[in-house]
Amino acid sequence: MLAGVGIYGVMAYSVSQRTQEIGVRMALGASPRDVLQLILRQSGVHLVIGMVLGLGMAYFAGQLLGSFLFGVEPGDLPTFTATFVVLMSAGTIACLVPALRALRVSPMEAMRYE
Repeated sequence: MLAGVGIYGVMAYSVSQRTQEIGVRMALGASPRDVLQLILRQSGVHLVIGMVLGLGMAYFAGQLLGSFLFGVEPGDLPTFTATFVVLMSAGTIACLVPALRALRVSPMEAMRYE
């Protein structure tokens, strides 16, 4: 839960910092769908890289700390799969919510933002 909230906070902050960029793109004629796809694609790359690195480090940490684990294997595939799905869902929602909010802002207001 804590990791999901952390990912949400970081991704929401990252997308909200791009409000001015979104306004400029919309003012120059980009459709809301194109802007939303751009944000989700770029954020998705960051999420996937972070998840792969994080799960890789978790696997190796599990191997090192395997003697302290009781009732679960260090490389338990269902646990890693569930973790990946939950954190990717939290990250996707974290990108989607501020992006949709930024798309509703008029281009003039977004450019006056800074």
